[in-house]
Amino acid sequence: LISLVNLPYPMIRRPVSKVAPLLLLPSYIEMDHHYREAIAHVEQADQLIHHVSSFEDIKLGEKKVKLAQENLDKLPVWFIGYEPQRYCQMFSCSWQFTIDEFEAARKKIGRMEAIIFQQRNAFNTYQQAEENLQKAKQNYQQAIQPEQKQTIINSWQQSLDELQQLPPQTFAATLVSSKLNSYQRDFQSVTGTITDQQRTNRMITAAKSFSSSATKLCENPPHSVDKWQECQQLWQKAISRLETISQNDIGYLETQALLAEYETNLSIVKLNSKVEKQSVAALEIAKKDIQAIQEQFADGVEADQRKLFISKIQTAMEQLKKVKTGTTAYEEAQKLLKLAQTKMQEAT
Repeated sequence: LISLVNLPYPMIRRPVSKVAPLLLLPSYIEMDHHYREAIAHVEQADQLIHHVSSFEDIKLGEKKVKLAQENLDKLPVWFIGYEPQRYCQMFSCSWQFTIDEFEAARKKIGRMEAIIFQQRNAFNTYQQAEENLQKAKQNYQQAIQPEQKQTIINSWQQSLDELQQLPPQTFAATLVSSKLNSYQRDFQSVTGTITDQQRTNRMITAAKSFSSSATKLCENPPHSVDKWQECQQLWQKAISRLETISQNDIGYLETQALLAEYETNLSIVKLNSKVEKQSVAALEIAKKDIQAIQEQFADGVEADQRKLFISKIQTAMEQLKKVKTGTTAYEEAQKLLKLAQTKMQEAT
């Protein structure tokens, strides 16, 4: 009987929940467990995938994503829309999942799976390219015939190209960034076949890749401070690639034009980040001021308190006016400003 009533069928469970909710306790506990585990695993996976310090983080993040998916799969959709109230009253549970949040969690897992797939592919490419590059260096020393050397040079060049073309947002690209210049110097010193023009083109291509990533990431503001800082880092990486090109290199003038454009964009992003930070801070101060006003005048405003009330409202309004348009805090600030203006009019 216990197994029957705990089956995941609302038509069986709902009548039982009204007369004998304790019979459903096993499945409620299981659902509660999967709900909490799903939330925990999603958050853990998000931290691991977006703050990578080693490839082990990606592997662990992948495991957490799979666990979160398994937990969601074991959480019936009908259960999310039908909270077991009696169980929650008895055991103080606090489910907060709605259907929309359930779907949002699934979509978040899907996005993380895509990131993991890209990270794995990039890391595999990185490992294979590094292995091929080291083999090419060794084989070149042993090669005698010009045809052999040229074949090895082509393979070496291909490995370098693969390392340079790794998606800039991947951990593999971060790993190779500190080695790339050294690899290029080795290639030039050993083969003497890479011209300044080829090197310049590669740096420009890499810079444009970072530029493209920054442009996509920065579009459709407003953005949080963290996101503006990510944009800033991408523009800085693009600029650093161009700064490796010296005045004597071919393509220097083209590089300077791009450099001027990228530095302008970096300045804009820095300004946006600063404005966003200041606006969020101003909104938080205003909200604290408003909360303090509400607490102080919870019983209403007496005649002898009007001046004090108006003064405090004006102070909060001044903070709200510091919130700039185009920031994440602007919309909320405007709503609070209208509310404050209404209260001001009532008081006067």
